[in-house]
Amino acid sequence: MPSKSKILLIYTGGTIGMKKDFQTGALKAFNFSKLLQRVPELKLLDCEIETISFDNPIDSSNMDPENWVQIATIIEDNYESFDGFVVLHGSDTMSYSASALSFMLENVSKPVIFTGSQLPIGDLRTDAKENLITAIQIASLRENGKPVISEVCLYFEYKLYRGNRTTKINAEHFNAFGSPNYPFLIESGVHLKVNLELRLPLISNMNLKVHKNFDTNVVIVKMFPGISETVLSAIIAIPNLKGIVLETYGAGNAPTEDWFLDLLSEAVKKGLYIVNVTQCSGGSVHMGQYETSTGLKKIGVISGKDITTEAAITKLMYLLAQNIDPAEFKTIFETSLRGEIV
Repeated sequence: MPSKSKILLIYTGGTIGMKKDFQTGALKAFNFSKLLQRVPELKLLDCEIETISFDNPIDSSNMDPENWVQIATIIEDNYESFDGFVVLHGSDTMSYSASALSFMLENVSKPVIFTGSQLPIGDLRTDAKENLITAIQIASLRENGKPVISEVCLYFEYKLYRGNRTTKINAEHFNAFGSPNYPFLIESGVHLKVNLELRLPLISNMNLKVHKNFDTNVVIVKMFPGISETVLSAIIAIPNLKGIVLETYGAGNAPTEDWFLDLLSEAVKKGLYIVNVTQCSGGSVHMGQYETSTGLKKIGVISGKDITTEAAITKLMYLLAQNIDPAEFKTIFETSLRGEIV
């Protein structure tokens, strides 16, 4: 008889792990080691569950690369002892963290699933229990002794998505996340519907390699009608700035004014990496499709293709810390490393 899957639950903070103080009405973290007492349904799952919590759980608005390293290190230290990992995380920056971890965990061959909730786990109408229970169930899924999912994912409101393809789309609805350019991997209903052909292939012959360095000398600039030369030149002149994620219009379009292209051209020549992503909720950058993006292509701006802004900025921070030859950086960024781009 096969042994039960062992799942490690990692609590970083967020609404899912909160309980309401009935005297003040404020939300505060509860003792996560007593999770089974609050969610007795977990005992019905066909797996063994252990929990570990940040010493000081944080609101996800305070999430930063140091915390990403903390999550990755917990996974690294426990990698051989568990079959899967579920990371409980606040929803506000969950897509950033899931994207970052996807780049950090090279050759991952086990499921790492982020989840959370819009309401606390003790709330009468909470979405926390379903998200938690199903995320654990998916993390424990095995097929012929091998994990069904072997990548960094995000589970929320009946859907499992590739983590680096997600973005938060709603602050109030239970359906808080979307994956505009890549279909869901699993849908939860009466049964779990698994889209086998959409998963990343299992890497079984290489050891996990954990990357723990990020270069945060980056910025996101969203184009808008009326953006001025003064503003853009001030951003480009930020000391030690190394990369810009430029959110452009439509399929990667931007102004064709001389000052705009000249500014970016000089920045690229000086070694600044500029990544073109669309500010649309879905779709892809196609530089050169319109005259308004041809100039960007000519000066060496990197195409983000159909990448999300969250994945673009974390990939940029990750690659900048890898000391990549400048002649190769553009090609590597435009190449899919973890299924984050077409």
